[in-house]
Amino acid sequence: MARLVARPVARLAESPVSDPVADPAAKPVDSPVTDPASSAPVASARPAGFFTQALRIAVKDLAIEWRSREVLATMTFLAVVVVLIFSFAFVLEGSRTPAPVVAGIIWIALVVSGTVGLGRAFDRERDGEAIRSLLLTPCPRAAIYLGKLVATVALMAITETALTVLSGVLFSASMGAVLGRVALLLALGTIGFAAAGCVFSAALLRTRGRDALLAALLYPIIVPIVIAGARGTTQLIDPISPDFDGARFWTQFLVAVDILFVTAGLWAFEPIVSGD
Repeated sequence: MARLVARPVARLAESPVSDPVADPAAKPVDSPVTDPASSAPVASARPAGFFTQALRIAVKDLAIEWRSREVLATMTFLAVVVVLIFSFAFVLEGSRTPAPVVAGIIWIALVVSGTVGLGRAFDRERDGEAIRSLLLTPCPRAAIYLGKLVATVALMAITETALTVLSGVLFSASMGAVLGRVALLLALGTIGFAAAGCVFSAALLRTRGRDALLAALLYPIIVPIVIAGARGTTQLIDPISPDFDGARFWTQFLVAVDILFVTAGLWAFEPIVSGD
């Protein structure tokens, strides 16, 4: 019995064993990295792209706002109040409100309600100094700015929908045939307004009385946007002689202003939030 056991042991001792340390010619066997919780190989995580990170920030802000709806309700309520006040002041029984008056009321309500949204754009990051945690993430500062811009534009777009419908009803404005053109003007004006406002809102993040300062700093900058939007809207909703060529000029003007404001915001946001 002892001889039968000794023979396999002797054969194992005589068989050569390749040691990767002792034998340089031996090829090491690559073992895949596995997850401790499972036997499946773990793939290396790739960093998210610029626009993906910006979209995640926008979705995060919109999801938080959708739970409370505080800012959205305040913006919509303020826009409705502004339109109602002007309707009682300018609407006369048996007469149609002039197109320049209707356009001016729409854009004034847009600016006033949008200022409320911009004033709360960085409120959640201000509480508990959460802005520091956001800045420490491996996310470009420009992506943070773009995400805030998209979220602000989305909230303002919801408010503008109710604002346009209410203005058409109260002022008997003929917007049905030119609704798409009016919506394009409002969208372009909103982008430029939010592009400038997000920069000032970030700059006034830790400032006392930032709501009053935001309006004082922002309104002079957005004067070209309001003028172009109001003039273009007037030329579109004029029931007697709509001027589509003039409205096209103001639309192109707003496109140029939006490109300028968004580019300046992407460039200026990082030094502003970093304190440089």
